[in-house]
Amino acid sequence: MKLFSKLLRNVKQSIVQFIALALVVAVGAFFYAGLNSYSNKHRTYSEAYFKEHNLSDLHVYYSQISNDDVAGLSVIEGINKIEGRYTFDATQVFKDYKASLKLHSIPVDNEINTPTMIEGSIPSKKDEILLDSHYAQEHHYQVGDQIRITTNGRDVTFTISGLGENVEYIKKNPTQDHKTHGIAYIAEETIPEIRDGFYYNEIMIDAQEGYDIDQLGKSIEGQSKHLPYLDQTSKERTYGYSQIKQTIYNNSMMSKVIPLVLFLISAIILFLTMSRTIDSERNQVGIMKALGVKNRNIMLHYMGYPVLVGIAGSIIGCIMAALVFIPLVTASSAKSYTLPDITFSLSWYSIIPSIIFSSAFGILSCYLSGRTILKERAAQAMRPKPPKKMKKLLIERVPGIWSHISYSYKLILRNIFLNKQKAFASSIGVVVSTVLLITALGTQSSLIKIANQTEDVYTYDVRVDYKLGTSSDTLQLPPGIKNSYFTSTFPVEFIKGGEKENATLVVTEKENNLIHFFDKDDNKMYLEDKGVLVPQSYADKYHIVEGDTIQIKFTAPELKNKSVDMKVLQISTQYSNPSFYSTPDYLKSFGIDYSPTSLLVEANSSTDLISVRNFFEQDPHVDTIADKNDLKQSAQYILKQNSFIFIMFIICAVILSFGAIYTISSINIYERNRELATLKVLGYQKNKINRLIFFENIILTTFAVIVALPISGYCYTIIVKALSSTHQQIPDKLNIFIMLVSVMLAFLLTILSNLLLRRKVSQINMIESLKSVE
Repeated sequence: MKLFSKLLRNVKQSIVQFIALALVVAVGAFFYAGLNSYSNKHRTYSEAYFKEHNLSDLHVYYSQISNDDVAGLSVIEGINKIEGRYTFDATQVFKDYKASLKLHSIPVDNEINTPTMIEGSIPSKKDEILLDSHYAQEHHYQVGDQIRITTNGRDVTFTISGLGENVEYIKKNPTQDHKTHGIAYIAEETIPEIRDGFYYNEIMIDAQEGYDIDQLGKSIEGQSKHLPYLDQTSKERTYGYSQIKQTIYNNSMMSKVIPLVLFLISAIILFLTMSRTIDSERNQVGIMKALGVKNRNIMLHYMGYPVLVGIAGSIIGCIMAALVFIPLVTASSAKSYTLPDITFSLSWYSIIPSIIFSSAFGILSCYLSGRTILKERAAQAMRPKPPKKMKKLLIERVPGIWSHISYSYKLILRNIFLNKQKAFASSIGVVVSTVLLITALGTQSSLIKIANQTEDVYTYDVRVDYKLGTSSDTLQLPPGIKNSYFTSTFPVEFIKGGEKENATLVVTEKENNLIHFFDKDDNKMYLEDKGVLVPQSYADKYHIVEGDTIQIKFTAPELKNKSVDMKVLQISTQYSNPSFYSTPDYLKSFGIDYSPTSLLVEANSSTDLISVRNFFEQDPHVDTIADKNDLKQSAQYILKQNSFIFIMFIICAVILSFGAIYTISSINIYERNRELATLKVLGYQKNKINRLIFFENIILTTFAVIVALPISGYCYTIIVKALSSTHQQIPDKLNIFIMLVSVMLAFLLTILSNLLLRRKVSQINMIESLKSVE
């Protein structure tokens, strides 16, 4: 009990140091608890949501298909359930803008892609419509209101029977724009009113569990030879599903990598602190041994300190995660995805690993530091360590230099080289904290670079995507266009050895100057007719270099899974949505016809751009239109959605840095009490003594920063590789500005620590410090 009281007294006497260490542990606990809870909830909810509402495994598109034809396809092996529906596009005109709506008919006995009802009911009558709740909220629609839409040149009025969300649209578009994009469902009875006849143009398939979707798609294509078959899309290729899967993967990686790095850093700081604390209290250990306290109890006494730090830090970190992290990710998730009724809460079980991990390193440091002292006899431990012999420094042997150095600087240099191990230990904390600062700021800078690259790569004014089955020969272009180029996007499968990965091949003319390509050094690259541009993200994962030959399999049904071997022309840096690029002539060399699906347009002027866009909006062949503002909004949206995590990471890095520098400097002062007291007795003013400590810490920080710079590059590369994937490349280069800012922060934190430690120097008791143990 007395030892516990002593432990509490030690905590009280060094309360600032205890708080600093607790904050260091709290940073790791904050990210571990927050990221782990968020990642687990996102994954478990999504899986349950897909299962509960029976997300379709395969969508197959036709120009039209009857109910009997759908029933005939249902006997194909591998199909569990099949449903037909009619899908079409509509617009709604408002005062200052136009909104696009994607409408689907909904079967009476709907069992695939079932909606989540927020309010009202599913449409069962001819003129009823189920509207997605976010679109309704943007336009202040309620159940029972009338909504008027335009489709196929007709104006149709519906009564809103209900508001809901559907599992197939957990993400509508990159920016989740609910104002100009909406989803709606109508009863099957309404189809004849829209298209002068009853038929479907899409079927949804729920496959038998474990059945090969690719094989099922081939079977359906084979059975559809007598039908006006168009295309098919697997669940993995749908926009919402692929996006949330990628997000879950990234969150899972972050929940492992970031907390691990932070815990290792806090462990190193705690290890150094406890090692030096026990070493500085050897006389107290001797007194306890003399009083008959067992070695085991002495060891447990010192081990109690890191355990208290671990408990306090873990509790603080988890509380902050519940108050700050969880609300922020909840708001972020609500903006990024439509996941009805999802709620994020902190898993308080995550506090246990935090306590165990942080305490374990402190206990280990106590054991390694204390076992040597505990082996000594009481009388020997009560005596201070004999002073070390000081050899002449190298600088002393250089004639004319040492004599010109002031006495204060001589003291600093002698103290550093006399206690080289302690100086090195102090530098380690600063090195680690500086590495963390550079890594955090570098990652945030990378996100900004990802957002900025979008404007550098895409310089067109308008991108026009045409509907399925549209022929480029029938298309008309309006006046006012300066440049225009067709593109076509092919779903492909990249094959390397036994590994397969879904990818996208974009085909466009090599003269297309509205899309720009860059290598890893930001030099421009150009398409040629003798190879394919490969994204850097794929090249990194599969070790692809220029001149290699890669295997690409076309998964579009009309290409019948044709596989080709393409030559790697160059490696292209593509941060967002990386794709393979080739020219129509190179594609034709494999016997594959080029059928454009999109048009990139550059207008003569801003005035012409308005008329050009209006023309395409009236074109019945056009599916969607995107312009520069859409690209900018998409890039900024991605930046905003991810930046808050790294901003918190930067703040936590600053806290870790301060905690490391302050605790190590505080112990350094405690160990030098006799030396500093001697200087005070000799008449040194407080300002001079503080200056000695200040310059010594600045020298150590300078040394640490020099060591930290190369280590930072290595650590940053590891973080980038952990967070990157084939579908998301993160810039892996640190710029000089980021390094300078991080170095300046390290020095500022050192200065702040010295200012806070001035009080400790003033409180040194000269008489007590100069007493010798007889």
